[in-house]
Amino acid sequence: MSDIAALKAEKQALIEKMVEMQQQFIDYEHENGVSGKDYWGSQEGMLANYRNEYMTMANRVVDIAHELVGSSRL
Repeated sequence: MSDIAALKAEKQALIEKMVEMQQQFIDYEHENGVSGKDYWGSQEGMLANYRNEYMTMANRVVDIAHELVGSSRL
């Protein structure tokens, strides 16, 4: 697998995981309700690491996209 193919595969896997996480969040929100305090300050359960995990993946997707086209975020 070429470097480009590997990057595309990684990007696709991350996007699929992000969509899965979004669906889990929506399901959780419908079942439990989510306040701003829950979303931003939860220390346990599904929301504890959600924001950081999602943001890390989203940033990696952006980095890969830039790498694929030869541009830079900066």
